[in-house]
Amino acid sequence: MITALLLVIIIYLGGGIVYFAAHRPGYSHIRNTISELGEDFAPNRKMVNMGLFLPVGFMLLVTGLFIGTQGYGKELALCIGAGYLISALFPCDPGSPFVGSGKQVVHNIAGIIEYGGGIYFMHKSGHPLFALVAVEPQWITGILILCIALTPFPEWKLRGLFQRIMEMILFCQLLWIVSH
Repeated sequence: MITALLLVIIIYLGGGIVYFAAHRPGYSHIRNTISELGEDFAPNRKMVNMGLFLPVGFMLLVTGLFIGTQGYGKELALCIGAGYLISALFPCDPGSPFVGSGKQVVHNIAGIIEYGGGIYFMHKSGHPLFALVAVEPQWITGILILCIALTPFPEWKLRGLFQRIMEMILFCQLLWIVSH
């Protein structure tokens, strides 16, 4: 049941990201972060934040409460959910700069909770990553740390791609933990 709910959340989030990106002139999944879909002054920002990020965060938090304690799935779901919920309530400044307004600082803290906490609990789980072949956690942790180190800088043209790699790994790992 939890696995099915997580799949619905992931499909809803992925579909929403694709939909809103298609309706955002000049938006690039390679260059722009997911948060930029809901940044200040963005078209559809209220729908992105309140209709996509907020419900995804809330559903992940509630789902996390029902996940058993084995394998750190609960903690991983709570970190990802908190990241989305806080990001919805504190949208990023235009371009999602590393340094910005007070709201941007809170938004960045949400990213630290999601990605930092996610990396920590994913690594603690000790589960190989769900993939075509099992990939040991230390390799995935290294990839995630590289991604998190490069993503905060708006000048870097691949930040959107690397953020999506982090998201994919964390969500796949959550599904893997919960389904096993």
